[in-house]
Amino acid sequence: MNKEARENYNQSFSEEKYQQMIAEIEAEFPGQLDFRVAESPIFVPNDLKIKILSACNSIIDKIKSPDFKEKTERAIPKSHFVPNETDHPSVLAIDFGITLDENGHLSPQLIELQGFPSLFGYQSYLSSKYKKHFSVSPKFSEYFNRMNGRTYQEEMKNFLLGNSKPENVILLEIFPEKQKTRLDFAITKAYWGIEAVCITKIFEENSQLFYLKEGNKTKIERIYNRLIFDDLDRNYSDIKLNIDLSKPYDVTWISHPNWFYRVSKYSLPLFKSPYIPFSKYLSDFEEYPTDLENYVLKPLFSFAGAGVNIDIQKEDLETIKDPENYILQQKVKYEPCITDTKGEGIKCEIRMLYIWPENAKNPKLVTNLARLSKGKMIGVDFNKDFDWVGGSGAFFETN
Repeated sequence: MNKEARENYNQSFSEEKYQQMIAEIEAEFPGQLDFRVAESPIFVPNDLKIKILSACNSIIDKIKSPDFKEKTERAIPKSHFVPNETDHPSVLAIDFGITLDENGHLSPQLIELQGFPSLFGYQSYLSSKYKKHFSVSPKFSEYFNRMNGRTYQEEMKNFLLGNSKPENVILLEIFPEKQKTRLDFAITKAYWGIEAVCITKIFEENSQLFYLKEGNKTKIERIYNRLIFDDLDRNYSDIKLNIDLSKPYDVTWISHPNWFYRVSKYSLPLFKSPYIPFSKYLSDFEEYPTDLENYVLKPLFSFAGAGVNIDIQKEDLETIKDPENYILQQKVKYEPCITDTKGEGIKCEIRMLYIWPENAKNPKLVTNLARLSKGKMIGVDFNKDFDWVGGSGAFFETN
């Protein structure tokens, strides 16, 4: 996106260096890398950065509004309601597709958002690898709020651990050793000493939660929650747990599970900004749009893009028996805004990552995640035969 930074990076790039970077990751965390790493980061200029931050601020203002919880109450399935909900999510992940506006300028458009953790460990790690192996301009940074690699590590340590010891904080998942994001789990342990623990290994005593660490019963004081209950229901419905999450356990959640549902596709129609495409609950339409080719149909209660329809026919909408559980969202036309060494255009998404400590008035933007694509959509299934695609990070202009 920034021409000078892009040209410098591409000139420094070689396939040999890229393979060396991947080999280094594999050597440091053997067997943990289970997704494609893109050959390049993104270089975001100041004008685009300002637009992204404006969109994020409008979203945060709405989440902070007194009526947000009331308007998102139905988002939480009764079967997954967890007691002792916090006043706000502990984290925010806000995804933007990069497009062109009516004047031909780069513009962000909101795709999705989550009150749920993302790859806070891996993204810092990956950005350091790009800087080590290729030319990344010092005028650009992967961090925000004047942070650098060292201060980011310290900020995240304080945020995740609070006043607890690392052994009393766990990263919660279902069979973490099998998850595609397990590299992030390994980095989280290396950086902050937090163990990834399967939910099947947790047990309760007198409203407190425990797990076995090296054979010793260890109290859990804080849960860095990476478990998506939809995934548990869909793929592990036959598993019996030793705990009942409908009980008010003496534990601090990061982030509380209810916020996964509140800040989600369900809340998209509540946000208004030039950088947020129109969306509306399907049940609120008196007449469906005649230009359905310009819309995406999304189920509110689905995981990892399941059930999304990008080629809608009117008949598809008329056969839906629960329209209150779907939204129509205007399509976002991604702009191939990055050029690889062969001159081919690449589309991208950028995810802004915030932390929101318990007593903080506002969330704090700390870093980001990016994904590159040459396919019809962002995602592995649409990019199997391409290079310069996959997981990446963005470096934002700092002056």
